[in-house]
Amino acid sequence: MTGRPAADPRAAPGALVTEMAAPGPLPRYEVPGWRDQYGVLAGITGRGSGEPFDLGLWTDQPVRAVMERWLILRRAEPGFHCAVLANQVHETDIAWHRDGYGWVMLDRFDGHATARPGVLLTVTVADCVPLYLVDPEARVVALLHAGWRGTAGGILARGVEQAIAHGARVDRLLLHCGVGICGDCYEVGAEVMAGCGVPAEGPGPFQLDLRQVLSTQAGALGLRQVSRSSWCSAHHQKEFFSHRRSGGRDGRMVAYLGILP
Repeated sequence: MTGRPAADPRAAPGALVTEMAAPGPLPRYEVPGWRDQYGVLAGITGRGSGEPFDLGLWTDQPVRAVMERWLILRRAEPGFHCAVLANQVHETDIAWHRDGYGWVMLDRFDGHATARPGVLLTVTVADCVPLYLVDPEARVVALLHAGWRGTAGGILARGVEQAIAHGARVDRLLLHCGVGICGDCYEVGAEVMAGCGVPAEGPGPFQLDLRQVLSTQAGALGLRQVSRSSWCSAHHQKEFFSHRRSGGRDGRMVAYLGILP
């Protein structure tokens, strides 16, 4: 189950879901219902008011300021004994986490998966789409970072494959395509359209809806419980960071997913 699955024109696009602002001073938004229904924490940080709540680690920001924000995020959910993160490279490698303690930092991974309660998976985003995969019965979760290269390379298929290898079943898997740039805001060339399996005629530029492409891929993989965020990282600039809208100057949000202890 590797590579990008063939597009299925019969696949449903997925229900629109709006992540809801969580209470408290930390700017973050949760996938509604997942905490209570499935026993998982699934959400994303926001821009915040005042000084931007920028969690980008591989930037020219002062390290101390960034790590203080990460600590605020971790302290907001004290039941999690471990937070995993990686230097992302827009590829399709996914790390499996049996357990860990404190900070687990890896290099060159664009996804994480676990069946261990208390391990918080994280990816950084600022237009790319965070993909949340959950099998509530097997208690297996995966969090993936999907830009156009990851989408074209089949990171969703790799994530589904990883989850199934550890006890999940495709008919039970839930997928949420989280906060990212919408098709109206994402202009791309013909090579990007071709890489993502979307027809493109004429000289371009073209508008690409990554969440629509990912939802179609999910249908081809056999997933039938698919949702898409109604937020756009570029449109909703008061709430979120956008690399594309800011010309590369904006900060980074952190998407997170974990099984509640």
